[in-house]
Amino acid sequence: MKILLDTCAFIWVVSGSELLSVAARDAFVSPANDVYLSAASVWEVSVKWRLGRLPLPEAPDRLIPRLRADHGILPLPIAEEACLQELRLPDLHRDPFDRMLVCQAIAEGMVLLTPDELIRQYPVRSLW
Repeated sequence: MKILLDTCAFIWVVSGSELLSVAARDAFVSPANDVYLSAASVWEVSVKWRLGRLPLPEAPDRLIPRLRADHGILPLPIAEEACLQELRLPDLHRDPFDRMLVCQAIAEGMVLLTPDELIRQYPVRSLW
C-alpha cells in the first residue's frame, strides 16, 4: 500500500509522539507499505516555521530531508494531475495544504494517514 502522511502525522511519526494512533503506527512500520511525504507538507512546515508557529530543533531545509531519510519516508512531488484534481473537490476544508494532500492521495491512489476528521470526509481513502 502507498501511504501519504498528513503533515501532523509526519511530525508525530518522526518525534515518536503518543498522538499517533495504533493503526497509523502499524501502517507506518509495516514493510508492506511505502510511505511518502508530500512537497505540500514540506512547504507547510517551512511556512509555519518561518512565521514562528512551529518550533523545530533546526531549519526545515536541513531537518526534513534528514528525518525523511532516517525514517525511510519517500518524497512526493506535486504533479499537474494532483493540482487539477483540486477542481473536483467539494468545499469541505479551506486549508490549501490539506486540500493538496487529498488531491495527491486521490491522483496517486494512496491512503492518506490523517487524524483530521474534515479531511476524512473527502472522497479519499484514509486511515487513522
